[in-house]
Amino acid sequence: MKNLKLYVLALCLFSGLTGFAQEKNEWNIRLRAIGILPHEKAAIGVIGGDVNITNAYVPELDITYFFANNFSAELILGTSKHKVKTKGSDLTAIGGSTAADVDLGKVWLLPPTLTLQYHLPTGTTFKPYIGAGVNYTIFYNADKGPVVKDISYKNKFAFAAQAGIDYDISKNVFINIDLKKLLLSTTATVNAANLTPAGSPALAPVLQNIDANVKIRPWVIGIGVGYRIK
Repeated sequence: MKNLKLYVLALCLFSGLTGFAQEKNEWNIRLRAIGILPHEKAAIGVIGGDVNITNAYVPELDITYFFANNFSAELILGTSKHKVKTKGSDLTAIGGSTAADVDLGKVWLLPPTLTLQYHLPTGTTFKPYIGAGVNYTIFYNADKGPVVKDISYKNKFAFAAQAGIDYDISKNVFINIDLKKLLLSTTATVNAANLTPAGSPALAPVLQNIDANVKIRPWVIGIGVGYRIK
């Protein structure tokens, strides 16, 4: 009788930890709050210096499809706005300081990201996963700011790495925590011809096309709720 009670207790504990399997043809829809935290660095032509890109906090929607047991593809959809400025640029050629910050306005990023994921079959309500894939970032509605004449950014592909965990609340509802790293870079072209000093026409073409190779490399940290459809 004692052994039977222990067996029943063990069975109950195990049944409470088994969670819900993630099976082929399952769909997951998540709504997350995400923080986009750039880890930026730049090589700026002519004026030199570095770059500063602000963090952004926005809502994000993602859709996951399991094409095999424990294997899925995830597409994330969201957009964010960031302020941009140079740091420590040498503006002596136009009568400025040797270490000036230049306000380059704001820009919106639309970064659809597709990752392939492997979900570890833990047999519990905790379901960790890892993933890797591709990101394509579209830069739009660039506001040049109050200093330069114009600014543009090149849209770019980037590698994406991912890790996260789902925690089942019920058969269909779960909590999600997710971390991504995007190895995103872009080329920004600044037109500062409006800053050409009087009497220095030869400087105008140089200031008209100032290229900056910018490594943005953001961390994307998210937490949210998901719904499972089988």
